Order: sequence, then structure tokens, then C-alpha cells
Amino acid sequence: MILRKIFPRILAAILFTAFVATAGADNSAERLFFNAKVFTAEPEHPYAEAVLIRGDKIIAVGNFTEVSQLAAANAEKIDLHGKTLLPGLIDSHIHAIDGGISLNSAEVEDSILTVSDLAAFVAQTKKSAKGMRGDILDIGGLPLATWSKTDELNAQFSAGAYANQPVFLEGMDGHTGWANRALRLRAGVTKDFVSHLSIADRKYFGVAADMEPNGFAVDQGLDKIAAVLPDYSREDYLAGARSAVRYLHSLGITSWLDPRVDKPILTAYRDLSDRGELTAHVAALPEVKLKKDNRADPLLEVHALINEFKNVRGLTIPGIKVFADGVVEFPSQSAAMSAPYKNTGLYGDLLFDPAQFAKLVIEADREGLLVHVHAIGDKAVTEALNGIEAARKANGNSGIPHTITHLQFVFPSDFPRFKALGVISAFQLFWATAEADSVELTKPYIDPEVYKWMYPARSILDAGGIISGASDWNVSTPNVFQAIYQAETRKGPEGVLNVGESMPREAMLFAYTRNSAIAMRQLDKLGTIAPGKQADLVLVDRDVLTVSPDDLRDTKVLWTIEDGAVVYEADAKP
Repeated sequence: MILRKIFPRILAAILFTAFVATAGADNSAERLFFNAKVFTAEPEHPYAEAVLIRGDKIIAVGNFTEVSQLAAANAEKIDLHGKTLLPGLIDSHIHAIDGGISLNSAEVEDSILTVSDLAAFVAQTKKSAKGMRGDILDIGGLPLATWSKTDELNAQFSAGAYANQPVFLEGMDGHTGWANRALRLRAGVTKDFVSHLSIADRKYFGVAADMEPNGFAVDQGLDKIAAVLPDYSREDYLAGARSAVRYLHSLGITSWLDPRVDKPILTAYRDLSDRGELTAHVAALPEVKLKKDNRADPLLEVHALINEFKNVRGLTIPGIKVFADGVVEFPSQSAAMSAPYKNTGLYGDLLFDPAQFAKLVIEADREGLLVHVHAIGDKAVTEALNGIEAARKANGNSGIPHTITHLQFVFPSDFPRFKALGVISAFQLFWATAEADSVELTKPYIDPEVYKWMYPARSILDAGGIISGASDWNVSTPNVFQAIYQAETRKGPEGVLNVGESMPREAMLFAYTRNSAIAMRQLDKLGTIAPGKQADLVLVDRDVLTVSPDDLRDTKVLWTIEDGAVVYEADAKP
């Protein structure tokens, strides 16, 4: 771990070139923040002690003496009393509005460990009506170990008080779920339906030996069940957007990349922006599904969305999202692997034809769109890199920061390809922990040579790759400091998950600032504390570069500023 005793060494030489306001700038009052431990995320001069802002822009950064000389006579001087000042934090893969809706809905808590615990929670949720979605009781955030208990689930939720009450339990991974008998009948997931599926399609549903569905579903199977859920209203989406923005600001997050958006989600961002409440910078990516035998241009709908939402303040649509595979944990096992799952002999699902995917990336890259790929299995990662390599060869190096996210398993020969191809690795390193999901539900079923490379962030970093920070919220917490703790220690209730992949503290701070701004295609204005950048700043209550990992995990945000305006404050006020 790299822990640098940095601040006593600040010199005037690290003073940045002052940004002088030019025509068109406003005359907003200036604020000078001083007596701070500033992490700028600028590689050439990452540390400072004073920051001057005017309106929504940063004017100068460096030591107090020289920065103060650039301040106007009436500038407000704010003593930060040695606290640490960071750039606004950025999450490079987060389903923000979905997460906001989850805050307003019924989500299980960590204390719910058994079906009996779940039964009590569901009963209370039904009574309060918080989990009701139309007439369906919808509960989110279920741990993946729940899906090995389908007999218990059916005994509890397909009989008695729930015999005629549709119940939907959503997995915390966003790929899995369970429907009780009443909901299965409504969705048409019956013994007859499953019996007539091909073997390839049947694997998306949990079934007993007699072909009776047990309620479990993954990926395409989950889509069939979700199709009968009532749509959220425009007001629901707007309320979710409000909740998300408020919550993320409390964690110091001022910008994010939201993958897999559709028109309702984009409309929610626009509605929030129209009300002056989108106090964040959002890059949104529509999903493109590559369908076999479909000759239509897969980018047509994307361009239509870009055109419709092009003038929304705070929102950009810089590219597209593509799924390469599913998830790896038992019983899902839909991630595309280079070696077969031990219990089935199957390799998981590559969700696109490689040639068709390469064609899509070439065209998107040519049109100036970034491609952001969900890839869990090592086979999926390889094929995603192959498609991006095809685009680099066809178009030359466009400099567009194509990204692969999740990266649970990566084949070692692919480590250097990230740097060579200019591909960003958007890791969710909060998941890099030795726990049931990564051990009991994964290790027994995966080739040992593949398993040992789980979440290989340090290997890709050492090979010169760019690591961006991401949460996949609402799959897991968007708390950046908890994620950095996990990336550094890789500790869990069952030990340490491959300690050789532990990430340096400083590298993780770059991951959640500068590198995530690159992934959003907004490094020109976000991600660092530098003259000319947007005044997105976060004050935290401890020195996050030098405290112990345990202390880091408990870091509190004191205030958050976005575009020069205070959007969250706890005990300290700028």
C-alpha cells in the first residue's frame, strides 16, 4: 500500500497556472479555501493547500501565499482547519435513478439472513404497502444465497396469506429473482411453458425434476417475469431521481455515468434538470441489444435519444452500453467463461456474436460514441477487447475511452491489452471480498486457474491500464470510502480474496476522480482540482491518504459543492 506523507512537502513550485477569467465569465464572488490538505488528482502536481474559486469555476490551486495573491480583495476566505479537500467524487458505473427508486421502495437489510427473517420483513412491508407495485408485492436487494432455498421460499410465499398475492423477490445483482406461484401463473411461467422451451432457453428458469418451475429466474427468464410488473410512473421516476441526487451528494458524489438508461430514465433526468434540481453531471448510456438476423442499424434509436435529450443541462449521452454476458454465481452461471462450470460442463452465455459486436464497435467509434461493456467472465472480457481492437484497427486510435465494467475474471494475457487498446477498467471493488458470493457460490464451480484472478485490478494497473471507480448501485453501496477500503484490504468474513490484487490508496482516489471523468468523456471540465475546471469539491473529516484502512472506511463527508454551489452540508459550512 502506498501511503505518502505528502502535505509537509508542498512547495510553491506546485502552484498551478492561474486561470484568468475571460469574456463571457460572470462576476460571481470569489471563495478562497485554505489551510487544507488538497488532493487535486492532477498527476503532475497532486497536492496543494489552497483553492480559489469564482462562481462555478476553479481559478487557482497551490500554496496559500501565492493563491491568495490572485484573489480579489473581497474574496471570502474559508479556513478548512487542516481537513482534506477532494475533487467531486465520480462513479463510473451507477444506476442512479434505479437506486433512488430503491430508496423509496422495499429493500431488504443486511440483518435479513434467513427465510424466516425475510418472512417477517415481507409481512411488515405488505402491511405498510411500501413494497406494493400495483397489486404485486415487490421486494428488492435479496442476497444471492437465497436462490438455493426455493423450497423454503415456495412454502413461505406460495401458500397461506400469499396463495393469491403475487410476490416478486429481486436479487441484489440485478440479474436474478424469484416469483411465487401466483406471479408465475400471471407471467405464464408454467410447467407447460418450460417444457416447450429449448434446452438453451430453459436454463434461465429454475425447475424441479418434473419440470415444475420453482420460481427462480435469471437474465432472460427474469425479463419474462418482470414484463408483468406495472411500469413506474413519471412521478415515481422523478421522485427516485430526487432521492438519488440527495443521497449521492451526501457521499461526496457530484458526477456519474448511468449505464442502461431508457426514455423514462432520461425523462426523469430532464424533469429534474428543468426544475433546477439536477445538481450533478451525468453521462447516460442507452443499451444496445445485438439481435441475430436483425439488419436494422442498432444505433438508430440511440441517435434519436441523443437528439431528443441533447439540450438538458447536466446531462450528456456520450455512448452506448452492451452486455457481453450475465453473472457467475450459482445457480445463475450465465457469465461467459473460458473453462466450463464444473457442475454443468457449460461455458455460460456470450450474449453477442463476436463479428457482429466488432461491427457495432467499429461503427460506434467512427460516429464518436464510446462503448461500455458489461463483462463478468474471462471469455466475455476477451471478446469485448477483441471488438474494441477491431475498431482501433479499422478507425485508428480515436482516443474514445471505451470501457469494460465488472471484470470479475480476466485472463492474464489480456492484462496488457487494456493499456495497448486504451480501454478503461471500471471495477466495482467493493465486491472484492471473501464472502459467500465469491467463495461458496463461485469457487467450487470455477476452474482454479480462472478463479485465482478474481477482480484483478492491481494486475491491470501494473500493466499500465486505467482503473476507474464504480459501484453498480443499487447492486451495492455507492460509498466511495467503503469501496476503497475493500479494494485495499480485500478482507471479508471468510478471509482475504487474493491479497496480491490489493490496490494502492492513491490509485483508488485517482480512480474515483480523474479516471472516472475520463470514462465519462468529461476530463476537460471534471475530475480534478485545476484552473478552469468546474468547482466540484468535497470536504471530508480525515486525511484519507494516511489514515488506517479501518479509519478510512468510516470517512464522513462534511460538505459537497457542485458547480460552485453547496449541495450537501453536515456539520461544516463553507
